[in-house]
Formats: sequence, structure tokens, C-alpha cells
Amino acid sequence: MFNELRTKNLITFNRQRLPIRDLYKLKFSTLRHFVIIAIFVSKSFLLILYLQLKIIAVYKAIVRNILFLFDPEKVHYFSFFWIKKMNQVRFLNALIKRFYAFEHPKLERTVFGLTFKNPVGLAAGFDKDAVLVDELANFGFGFTEIGTLTPKPQDGNPKKRLFRLVKDQAIINRMGFNNKGVTQAIEQLKTRKSNIIVGGNIGKNKSTENEDALSDYSFCFQALYPYVDYFAVNVSSPNTPNLRDLQEKEPLTHLLSELMKLNNAQPIPKPILLKIAPDLSQHQLDDIIDIINSTKIAGVIATNTTIERGNLLTDTNKVTEIGNGGVSGKPLKDKSTEVIRYLHKKSNGVFPIIGVGGISSPEDAIEKLEAGASLVQIYTGFIYEGPGFVKRINKAILSNGK
Repeated sequence: MFNELRTKNLITFNRQRLPIRDLYKLKFSTLRHFVIIAIFVSKSFLLILYLQLKIIAVYKAIVRNILFLFDPEKVHYFSFFWIKKMNQVRFLNALIKRFYAFEHPKLERTVFGLTFKNPVGLAAGFDKDAVLVDELANFGFGFTEIGTLTPKPQDGNPKKRLFRLVKDQAIINRMGFNNKGVTQAIEQLKTRKSNIIVGGNIGKNKSTENEDALSDYSFCFQALYPYVDYFAVNVSSPNTPNLRDLQEKEPLTHLLSELMKLNNAQPIPKPILLKIAPDLSQHQLDDIIDIINSTKIAGVIATNTTIERGNLLTDTNKVTEIGNGGVSGKPLKDKSTEVIRYLHKKSNGVFPIIGVGGISSPEDAIEKLEAGASLVQIYTGFIYEGPGFVKRINKAILSNGK
């Protein structure tokens, strides 16, 4: 009897017979280890949060100030080089994702038939030739828009053509659709590995007359069709001579109608959006609404850069010395938001709007969503606020239930 009871009070653990009193010690030891691990995880989380805040502060206080000592266009390509290099190192690639990507089911949006992981995208003009599609996805963007792409490669306007207005948190550019051509961008897109949604922003070559613009837009559309998820028709850049004339009702209706014919002939039509200027009159905006309704394109991107200079803090003489070009950044915020609000209200919200222009804080992005935008894009704000800006916007959108 004694031996039977003794046998019942033993357990087999790791192939050894362990008395119950020692098992309690083991449980206590396990609990202690669990507590230690929990404390370690909590401290690690707090450390990561602290590092994220420090990175934002360091970027604004040190990195940005150093970069802003040099020519903006050279800094742009310098940044591209290092973003590409860092993402080629597996550890750094994972670290970038860990610091900057932020996902939550409530951030997902289904707009013009596409499902976006979050509503914050990168505007056209940043990655013109689709060089960093995968790398920029690691910074948490829900989508990215490449271009503006033209059929033939072109150098754009003479340098110097990109200028910072630091007091205004703005940029003036007169790049002029500089790009390596749609064929080169396609070669880049063929190698992409991420599943980020990619839009193709298309335009015409500077040497192409407006009367022949359709051929350029059609060429880009057909070439890019297998490789992008949606199209943005750019007729609103102020830096290509006479391009904005294509925003008038008759030529624009013809252009979009013909592109829609090409689109509807495809096995699966893809969304076509129109990118418009912020400098249109209410009458012209009414025309835009009519054109969208009549051509049945998917929606509008509002807005491109502005040619106005009235509300700048930068010294007037400096602005005059810079000369022509489109202003992006903080001074554009109210103007682009008013265009979004007008289009959304006047159209009764029948087509989606991607809101872009002057988003310099998470609150600016929320303001555009409240005005009627379904998605937003950033560019200049990304430069001034740094790589953590996308995550900050997405967290604010989630907190505000937008």
C-alpha cells in the first residue's frame, strides 16, 4: 500500500521521476521566468516607442537640417541611393518595417474596386521611375503613385528647378516631367516583390503638341496596363507648356473618353482618375464634375501644385528670384481642401476623391478626409516631417475613427 501511494505521488518529467514538492518549485520558477520575460517585453516595447520618438526628433533637429544644406534635387537622389542600400540588408529592411509600418484592419479602405491596407499614399513625383516601390512600401504607405511617365525619356526643364521654402514648409518645383520613359519604369515594375497598390501617373512629352496628346496618353496607358493597379491622368502640371489647356471641357472630355474606350476593351478595366489643378474656378470644377459623370472615369485626384504665391512667408524677393514653378506643401493645404470639399458636396459624393496638397500634420490628413476625400497622398510633408510621418497619420486616423 505504501509503495502504491508513493508511486501515485510521483510524475514523469523529462524522463525523470520528480516528487510533487519539487514540481511546485518548478512551477514557481516557471512563473518567475514568465514575469521576467513579460517585464523584458514591456521594456522592449517602451524602448522601441522611445526610439521612434527620438528618431522623429533627431530627423527634424539634425538630419533634416544637414540635408537642407545641399541642393534639393541632389539630396533627393542621395536619399534614394541610401534607401535602396539599407533595404538590401535584411536586418535593416526588417527594422525599417518595424519602426515605420503600422497596420490595423480598421485602416483598410475599398475604393474604386481596390482594397488599400491604409488610406495614406505617396503622391506622384517622388518615385517617378518606379525605382523604390518595394522600399517605400516598408515605410507604411498604403499605396504609391509612380510618374509622371511619358512615352519617351525626357530631361525636363533646365536645372536648377527644385527649391525649398523652409519658412513655409513648402517646395517650388518646375521639374517638367523629367523621367526615363515608360518602358524603363516597366522594367522596374517587373521586378517588384511587394503587394503594395501602385498607380501609374501618365502625361505627354513636352515635344508633343496638345492636338496629338491622346497618342502619348494612350501609349502610356497600354504599356503600363499590365503593371499598375490604377491610372492617374495628369493634365494639371504647371511646368509643361500649355498642358493645363487640356483641362478645358472639350479636349478633356475627348481625352478621357478615348482612354475609357481603351480601358473597357481590356479583360479587366482598371480605375482611371483625373489629377486636377487647385487653381480652377468654380465653373471649371463644375465642368470637371460633368466630365467625370459623362466619361465614367473612376474619380479625381485633388490637387496638383498651385501657381499662386499670395500667402507665402518666405521673402518676396527670394520667391521672385526663384521664378516659375508649382508650390506644394503647407501653403497649398486650404486651397486643395476647398477643392475637395466643393467637388464632394456638388457631386453628392458620387465619385471617390484622393486628397493631396499641403498635408503637414496628421490633422491635415483628417481634415481632407472630413472634406470628402476617400484616400490621401503626401509628398512635401514626407520630406519635412520625416519617415515616421505615415505612421503618425495612420494612428491619428485610427484614433479619430476616420
